[in-house]
Amino acid sequence: MTSPLLCAIRTVLAATLLALLGACASTPAPPALSRGTGDLGLVVGRADGSLTVVDTSARTALGTITGLGDLSHASLVYARDGATAFVFGRDGALTRVNLLQQRIEARIQQAGNSIGGAISQDGSLVAAQNYQPGGVKVFDARTLQLVADIPARYDAPGAAGKTSRVVGLADLPGKRFIFSLFDANQIWIADLSQSGAPVLTKFTDVGRQPYDALVTPDGRHYIAGLFGEDGLAMIDLWEAQPKVRRILGGYGRGQETLPVFKMPHLRGWAVAGRHAYLPAIGRHEVLVVDTQTWREVARIPVAGQPVFVMAQPDGRQVWVNFALPDYHRVQVIDTPTHTVVKTLEPGAAVLHLEFTPRGDAVWISSRDANRVSVIDTRSFATLARLDMPAPSGIFFTSRAARMGF
Repeated sequence: MTSPLLCAIRTVLAATLLALLGACASTPAPPALSRGTGDLGLVVGRADGSLTVVDTSARTALGTITGLGDLSHASLVYARDGATAFVFGRDGALTRVNLLQQRIEARIQQAGNSIGGAISQDGSLVAAQNYQPGGVKVFDARTLQLVADIPARYDAPGAAGKTSRVVGLADLPGKRFIFSLFDANQIWIADLSQSGAPVLTKFTDVGRQPYDALVTPDGRHYIAGLFGEDGLAMIDLWEAQPKVRRILGGYGRGQETLPVFKMPHLRGWAVAGRHAYLPAIGRHEVLVVDTQTWREVARIPVAGQPVFVMAQPDGRQVWVNFALPDYHRVQVIDTPTHTVVKTLEPGAAVLHLEFTPRGDAVWISSRDANRVSVIDTRSFATLARLDMPAPSGIFFTSRAARMGF
């Protein structure tokens, strides 16, 4: 016969078990990671502040992430896992999104006007470059807590303590960031490898109005384009005592500069083999520079004023899009011959191009046509079209493993 004590114990155990089972049933399980991220990407929807998650292998859209604010000049960088992206909105917001879960994980308002950012070599820090207030803010990538605030203050003749807009921000090895001060005609390096305040190295008088910059794929050279004059500023970061060197000075000497309808961009890593391919401001030309001597070796006539000049991963071709009135065109340059071999018209207002990780295709956003076109880089055939409202920037997760992206 069962004792009263044993019955009581059984009753308590049964109640406890039921409670535990109920708790388990009412707690939603975390979403399963059902795929890798190597062939994923994000397309910026500038009209509605959204991101479209895309599959570059299937050439399809997988879903949409909304609520990202003003994305009219948005860019993003990836964490090393390729599943997390940090989005820099024009409204100064910094947003961390999860591609696999297709949701916003965290969002902060870090400035009033921002145009991009970078992530450190080890993936621990995210930096935003700001127009208003001018400067760079650095955040912990995991928590988005502020790590460093670097105002871009400089002294102008008769006006001490002015603040510059910041452009051309890029990551360097060793928890360092490099950036240009558009209004101050300077380039700074911020070293955050040690605890405490960032250690700043400042290069002054680099030329008038550095407007954007790139870091070469090996991380050695930082090249800033100059909006206020013909030429570029270059720093060899491998030197023991780096200094600014001017290259391509006066490339338009004696020629009338055309009105500039859209600022060119240098962030496409247009370095193929031993040559760099750069947009000539206010001209219908792509400049070719020997990266051993940093001297001009050719000029390639193109259909309009270049905006993005981007090299395929294998360097075999360079693709170019243009400002108004030629912004419906894309031209393809053959790098061995330095000639245009193809002109495409994928749709009105081409804003961005992004190559698949191994360069078999290029994705092209056409804002006014409300579509993204996927083009085969060998045959130039259109492989797919994805309809989406006002697409602009295209960013594939392969960027997670590349410096300066």
